[in-house]
Amino acid sequence: MRSATTITATNVAELGTILGIWAHPDDEAYLSAGLMALARDNGQRVVCVTATRGESGTPDPVAWPPARLAAERTREMARCLDVLGVREHHWLGHRDGGCAAVEPEAAVSQLCDVVGDVQPDTVLTFGPDGVTGHPDHRTVSAWAGAAFTRAAPAGARLLHAAVPEPWEARWSELSASLDIYLPGYPVLTPSERLAVDVVLDPVTAARKVRALAAQTTQTAGLIATLGVARYTAWVGEEAFVEAVRRPASGSLVGALTD
Repeated sequence: MRSATTITATNVAELGTILGIWAHPDDEAYLSAGLMALARDNGQRVVCVTATRGESGTPDPVAWPPARLAAERTREMARCLDVLGVREHHWLGHRDGGCAAVEPEAAVSQLCDVVGDVQPDTVLTFGPDGVTGHPDHRTVSAWAGAAFTRAAPAGARLLHAAVPEPWEARWSELSASLDIYLPGYPVLTPSERLAVDVVLDPVTAARKVRALAAQTTQTAGLIATLGVARYTAWVGEEAFVEAVRRPASGSLVGALTD
């Protein structure tokens, strides 16, 4: 196993004010809960945006019809963010599974308002691959990139969630058994390309698992199947590539080409 530096309150400070832009409740926790918790403990502002309420996220739509599941996932999201200390959250109000059908200009305008208000130093979101290939993830990535280009302040960074090659090598069998990725995914990222590559310390990893466990409809069965120790190891790394950095003045540096 490669070595990795455990992030601390000292180096998480480099991310400044963080704005996460995600598609469904639990995306934020799986991909960035550790970073959010550490940043909040360090006194940084963390704001989370979720495009949908995840009302289609169930294998049992009879027990969980969309309206009931949306209401429950709304409550779960509040509990999850409370564990992480995140107090600012925005719902965009789009239909789960329907982001690609949303008029892009309207969605980007929504996000421009949030970006303009928050003035983030760091925006966390999906890359164009959407990590798993999910169409909502990929669409939200495009919206976030457009909003960043239009409204992000000088010096801001846009970071895309990534699947590191070493991580997938360790967990590929489990990933395949859980049917997480659409065919052709994940798109793997070499370690040397990562701008953020964090193996969470045990306390933060446990807190992340508590946040994920708060989203019971999505995680209870998986945690029970894997056991807490294995599940904690599986979710204990967070990785991002730098897509764009806005200089202090002038044009953007980088490109949205992950």
